Amino acid sequence: MTHTEPWWRDAVVYQVYPRSFADSDGDGVGDLRGIIDHLDHLAELGVDVIWLSPIYASPHDDNGYDISDYRAIDPAFGTLADFDDLLEAVHERGMKLVMDLVVNHTSDEHAWFAESASSRENPKRDWYWWRPPREGMVGGTPGAEPNNWGSFFSGSTWEWHEASGQYYLHLFSRKQPDLNWENPDVREAVYEMMRWWLDRGVDGFRMDVINLISKHPDLPDGVVADGALWGDGFPFYAGGPRIHEFLSEMHREVFEGRDRVYLTVGEMPGVTIEEAQLFTDPRRRELDMVFQFEHVGLDHGPQGKWGMRPLDIRDLKASLSAWQEGLETTGWNSLYWNNHDQPRAVSRFGDDAVYWYESATALATVLHLQKGTPFIYQGEELGMTNVPFERIDEFRDIESLNHYSEAVTLLGREPAVVLDGLRQASRDNARTPVQWSAEPNAGFTTGEPWIAVHPNHSRINAVAQRGVAGSVFEYYRALIALRHSEPVVVHGAFELLEPQHPALFAYTRTLGDEVLLVVANLSSQPQVLPPALALDGPVLLANYPAGPRTTMRPWEAWVTRR
Repeated sequence: MTHTEPWWRDAVVYQVYPRSFADSDGDGVGDLRGIIDHLDHLAELGVDVIWLSPIYASPHDDNGYDISDYRAIDPAFGTLADFDDLLEAVHERGMKLVMDLVVNHTSDEHAWFAESASSRENPKRDWYWWRPPREGMVGGTPGAEPNNWGSFFSGSTWEWHEASGQYYLHLFSRKQPDLNWENPDVREAVYEMMRWWLDRGVDGFRMDVINLISKHPDLPDGVVADGALWGDGFPFYAGGPRIHEFLSEMHREVFEGRDRVYLTVGEMPGVTIEEAQLFTDPRRRELDMVFQFEHVGLDHGPQGKWGMRPLDIRDLKASLSAWQEGLETTGWNSLYWNNHDQPRAVSRFGDDAVYWYESATALATVLHLQKGTPFIYQGEELGMTNVPFERIDEFRDIESLNHYSEAVTLLGREPAVVLDGLRQASRDNARTPVQWSAEPNAGFTTGEPWIAVHPNHSRINAVAQRGVAGSVFEYYRALIALRHSEPVVVHGAFELLEPQHPALFAYTRTLGDEVLLVVANLSSQPQVLPPALALDGPVLLANYPAGPRTTMRPWEAWVTRR
């Protein structure tokens, strides 16, 4: 890495979802001390950056993504002193720590919203989006909402506020009112808070749904699709007219003039390659990288993620390679399969029944050796799987519970069919406790966990894998070490091979005379190797013992030097 290259281009990021990572005090909820107790696991894995999902004060309507105080640690997780200890312990191990920044919305229990809702004359009234009922209609009655937008969490995006006689906008839960970024006082309050955390020593931010902060000021009705209850407001609140202005201002007001390089990652639903080129072009000084959702939407059916279908590997290759090529010379890619909002990749895209180890490691191989910064979600390095939920009362996620209620009650769908969709797609698949050991509650807590531990923890756990050859953990460790040792992985050009092959994902990474060939069979059937992919060089990493050089076994993956 040259002195002009930012440190995060060489980095591997690990996401911690604190509620489910490790519980130090037996109350069933993960906490900061639990994270400290397991930092050596992450150091041994070889990751460079820890990204913490929200740990701020919150009523936890949406598991902490509804923030009531940006400068306080929620008591469920600990104290500011605990956070400072965690930050110090992370830095002592040569790692960095990135906070989750949730500023499209706050909790309705935030002091800002309490003031805003107190009266129409309050100075903070327009810190949020308030609107009267439709003309001639009575507020709080069906159809009186200011527009027809549907919430990400089901129902309308508008909540009637009887005391002040207006509706407020919430793209997510009714307890997550959207901030009005048109107001410069809102923006300055956010920037001041960000500077406060940077002064405390954090190394950057992952920014939640940051491309939703600029809304079309007229808030027009959206198109209502066949069978839908609400209109699609997405074109009017995603990538809005002032989004680049806001992000450029944020960079200038928060990050410029400091003597450190920080990491900024923007989560951006619906972002295109062309938009990402603008957001991540270093010359524009907006963001370092974005989270895009194209590849994790390829298996969605007519009902979206609640009706998943088998993934066509050709579509996956076309999507990922398009992003590689699109950001090859301008901007930077983030690489991920899993996070707190996605079901487990080994169950979703792999074969967790027959080829669990092989598919977990094959998926890791094709992702981590692309050009970009890889993100690992907690438990991914152990091959944690989706959960065999049996009843609706086993779920905790507000999005899943709201969807079930709307689909069954309002749309009249069969409960068993809706439940099957939840098993495949619910965010709770990613939120069960990390499986540290085969002990009761997987070693996560001595108490009653806030959500049930996966029953397969007796087989899939950290104790059973660390230091054990042929484990998912050790494969991830070797993969991260390979990435750190080969400059071609960070800086080399990407070229997709065999784009129309229905099962093989193959590409080269080239830097000068150095060429790596990455090949994986993303299927549960053997595949004959095309001549162009012949295994003819030294093998740097593989998830099977040496075998035939003309056929790839189910979910086999290897990396060779050409």
